[in-house]
Amino acid sequence: MVTALRTVSAIYAAIRDDIADLTTRRPLPAPGLLQVDPFLFLNHHGPQTYPAPNRGLPFGPHPHRGFETVTFILTGSLAHHDTGGHESVIEAGGVQWMTAGAGLIHAELSPPAFKESGGPLEILQLWVNLPGRLKMTPPRYTGLQSESIPSFSLDGGGGVMQLIAGEYGDMSGPINSLTGVFMATVKLQAGSHVELPAPRGRNIFLYVVSGRIDIAGTTIEQWHLVTLADDGDAVVIGADTDAVLLYGHADPIGEPVVAHGPFVMNSREEIETAIRDYHAGAFNRPAS
Repeated sequence: MVTALRTVSAIYAAIRDDIADLTTRRPLPAPGLLQVDPFLFLNHHGPQTYPAPNRGLPFGPHPHRGFETVTFILTGSLAHHDTGGHESVIEAGGVQWMTAGAGLIHAELSPPAFKESGGPLEILQLWVNLPGRLKMTPPRYTGLQSESIPSFSLDGGGGVMQLIAGEYGDMSGPINSLTGVFMATVKLQAGSHVELPAPRGRNIFLYVVSGRIDIAGTTIEQWHLVTLADDGDAVVIGADTDAVLLYGHADPIGEPVVAHGPFVMNSREEIETAIRDYHAGAFNRPAS
């Protein structure tokens, strides 16, 4: 059976929106694109080099409810702690997957060694929505160093996939997503072509972190998000230059999305409850 290939629906440029001295680009949401259901939000921090000494990342304690945060440390390092009792320092190549669920307060800061010595930094943070039935699920957190994430060659060595969640062939990612999300980073060599699974009915998340790629004759530059039509079950990606991609797919949730800062729920009433619970200290309880 011949595989039907997906085509490009639209391309969206990341908007530059620095946070203090942290270089930040935001490809989602974008003008005309509120979400790629269930993918809600992506911040791309860096690439940049911090001097020695420095103040590090500015993400002190803040709450979340109703969704998941997935953070990719491409270069540099990231220290995490939260009110569920989770702590970690994730180094370059690692990933942290936090299910805020019913509510957590967490901080994402640079560890002391990075603030003292400085160095290169590039981090992606993706928000993944949860359906209403899971928004109040107990919080959980997984921090993975690069050596704990399967990494393997694609299509004869023209690309390398780091598989974080979901299945690819006989490989499985270490994260067991509550909603069956597939998530990977893909590195491509200039001149290579790879075919990636894009199951019909699932929304594809594809962001060009660096480099330039081609899909079905359409060129996509770095710092651009591409949406694909649901007209195939695979996508062929050609690398015009060396490239790094964030690639995922998931079943759309298809429910109302009501967001207020760090809370993402299905209704305004649920947002108001989240605000009350936060101020009442309900997010401060360690995991049982």
